[in-house]
Amino acid sequence: MGAIAGDGEDVWRPASLSHAQILPGGAPRVIARARTLAERFDTWREDVSGRLAAADLAPDLAEAIGSRRWFRGLGTLIGLSALALAFWPDFVPVEAAPAMTMTESARDEFRSQMIMPLALGADSGRRMGATERVVPLRAAPERPRVELLATLARGDSFTRMLQRAGVGTQDASRVADLVARSIALDAIEPGTQVDITLGRRPQPGAARPLDSLAFRARFDLELEIARDAAGNLSLTRKPIRVDETPLRIRGTVGSSLYRSMRAAGAPASAVQQYLKALSDQVDMDRAVRASDTFDMIVQYRRAATGERQAGQLLYAGIERAGEPTTQLMRWGKDGRFYEASGVGEQRNGLVAPVPGPVSSGFGMRRHPILGYRRMHSGMDFRAGYGTPIVAVADARVVSAGRAGGCGNAVRLDHGGGLATRYCHMSRMAVRAGQGVRRGQVIGYVGSTGLSTGPHLHYEMYRNGRAVNPASVRFVTRAQLSGEELRRFRSALANLKTVEPGAALEDLVPTASEAAAAEPLREIDRLDAARTVG
Repeated sequence: MGAIAGDGEDVWRPASLSHAQILPGGAPRVIARARTLAERFDTWREDVSGRLAAADLAPDLAEAIGSRRWFRGLGTLIGLSALALAFWPDFVPVEAAPAMTMTESARDEFRSQMIMPLALGADSGRRMGATERVVPLRAAPERPRVELLATLARGDSFTRMLQRAGVGTQDASRVADLVARSIALDAIEPGTQVDITLGRRPQPGAARPLDSLAFRARFDLELEIARDAAGNLSLTRKPIRVDETPLRIRGTVGSSLYRSMRAAGAPASAVQQYLKALSDQVDMDRAVRASDTFDMIVQYRRAATGERQAGQLLYAGIERAGEPTTQLMRWGKDGRFYEASGVGEQRNGLVAPVPGPVSSGFGMRRHPILGYRRMHSGMDFRAGYGTPIVAVADARVVSAGRAGGCGNAVRLDHGGGLATRYCHMSRMAVRAGQGVRRGQVIGYVGSTGLSTGPHLHYEMYRNGRAVNPASVRFVTRAQLSGEELRRFRSALANLKTVEPGAALEDLVPTASEAAAAEPLREIDRLDAARTVG
């Protein structure tokens, strides 16, 4: 505040001063003395904190590198590191005095009572520890008998399988000769399991002799080979009773014929055969309704030992309102399906000879090699080198060989004046006079003859005249007549007498089978009366 004179009056106005213009008062400052212990400790702590802050013992080493302040900080870091290393812990195990005095006899006693796993030789979870009284054996004793299970792999031989299992070469050859008298060795199915028992070695390093061998050679036959008292191997045949009552399955078509048949218990392979047989004979979309009843009969075998085996489809039928609309039964050595009237498979259309697009159609065109326009009497299919070529329908091979500009060619006669020819093959898979089925491989795509690249030239002839293959609808069927038709209808009527699900029941064991299934009592193992002296 300042005073300004004017008109005899003092006028007071506010005035501002800077920090430098404020002077301390002349009177000395008086600090109150600490009286209690807590106040004295706080005073001492404040004093020490101020002195340490003034000493600047831990400066930032990222600032003023190389200065005295920086070197002072470096010295602090080295000192603290040395102090930390001085207090580094020691990881040596702490030694403690035992609870009791351990002597050598006490240690042996503890070792003998150690718990060891059964795999190391213990029979009750405990294994006696070795002491100085244990004398090591010169050689470890072998098991007197070895029982193992060998499996015949696909592409393997029966003799090699035995040798890999440890059977000696002489015994393996003898077993193969004995088995071959009952069943061909190549007829044994892959995956067959053989129970083998090997005896004691006659001398160290020698192969173990074969004591016994048993396996299921066929569904209805089990073979067993054993060594008698004289040391000779002998074969024992054990026929197995098999019932071949076919399996009949019926059910409603529903929304999905395949799913309905599988849900009814039909094997997947039989369902596929059923659908293929019906599709070759009728139009599935029109001939089968959701309310219809499917009827199928499959080859089925039941063994007295409990095994079951499903075979191929024998009968395929569709019923509507209780009346059969489609009845197909497999008949003849070729396994064709025939209707109840004796009409065989009806196959509409032709199979494509190769799975490829058409690159050139039937008609006039400019020849790519000869350079002028001429009739192209077939269709060209684009396909890679070596692609299989199949017959478009059942036929007989008229010729198979070189055919001029057509290269390697096969000509088929399908009957009814219809024939086909397949040209430019790299290799042929049939010969003249051979019969072929629809879809059978007859050769492979190539580029022989007048050809610019691998492809198939496919021709079709009607009564010797070339026609456009795309304009032909081909139907094949077979017809039974006379005595053959009578026997077919008799077999069909007999087959339809099979009750649905009858083959699923277990076979009633015979008296001998029931006796063999009974467990052998220990008292029965005793030998009969022996001759003494």
